[in-house]
Amino acid sequence: MSKKHIEECVRASLEAYFRDLRGTEPDGMYEMLVKVVEKPLLEVVMAKAENNQSRAAEWLGLNRNTLRKKLIEHKLLK
Repeated sequence: MSKKHIEECVRASLEAYFRDLRGTEPDGMYEMLVKVVEKPLLEVVMAKAENNQSRAAEWLGLNRNTLRKKLIEHKLLK
């Protein structure tokens, strides 16, 4: 899956989101979008990295402590 394909999926989802609002103005979209993308991103990367936080942090371009904080925020630490 290319970066372009992911962008197209996000764009289509956002268009559907606005259609579903039926003219109601959105609120807090940035934070909402970050949250809904971040959790599955962390889940998939952690699974592919076999729950190795150092490896996952490297793949994500994050500091390991930042990754750990995000895993806790999303209740993904076991």
